[in-house]
Amino acid sequence: MCAHVLVAEDDEKQAELIRRSLQAEGHDATVVHDGAAALDAARRLGPDLVVLDLMLPVVDGFGVCRALRGGADPDVPVVMLTARSAEDDVLLGLELGADDYMTKPYSPRELMARIRTVLRRSGRGGAVRDGDRVVRAGAISVDPVRHEVRCDGTPVECTPAEFQILLAMAGEPERVFTRRQLLHCTRGFDRASTERAVDVHIMNLRRKIEPDPRRPARLLTVFGVGYKLSAARP
Repeated sequence: MCAHVLVAEDDEKQAELIRRSLQAEGHDATVVHDGAAALDAARRLGPDLVVLDLMLPVVDGFGVCRALRGGADPDVPVVMLTARSAEDDVLLGLELGADDYMTKPYSPRELMARIRTVLRRSGRGGAVRDGDRVVRAGAISVDPVRHEVRCDGTPVECTPAEFQILLAMAGEPERVFTRRQLLHCTRGFDRASTERAVDVHIMNLRRKIEPDPRRPARLLTVFGVGYKLSAARP
């Protein structure tokens, strides 16, 4: 599951730890350090989920959550972080619309697990592989219903085999696929293909989605194994 997560955390070291953990999970992360910046980023970027520290400067987490729920995307999931363990604070956050909360100090692994759960429950994030939602990995989005591929919002024309390869790889960003696995994705569209034909499909896809196909930043070779689709934006 690949999502764009907005992290609003005034502790820069903590924010960086969350950002790295999210990227390791294949997510995109935007980090801000005060509540006003969080609201501005939420309006501009339309994130799939917000990780929201309660004790933000300028506008606190309660104010941010209240504004998000009254804004253009009132259903955006919110995971609230709080150093306060008082029941009243937690209840107020949930009443304002937070989907989950964690009390500091917390385990980054547990936070990532909570984020996965909230994304799955909300249906946000591109790689919900139920066959009818848009799959996203970084700049790439694949719509299996409309049979459309977009790169940075621009339509990309793909052959049926190329489409199936991208759909599989975008569904599991950062996973390394062998040629045999990718060849299996094309069966029914390209029955005469061999594993080496996958290299041709990858080369053609790079021409279509890479800023510089000679120096791939999205569709990467893992030498001796196969290929992976990076969720990071070049």
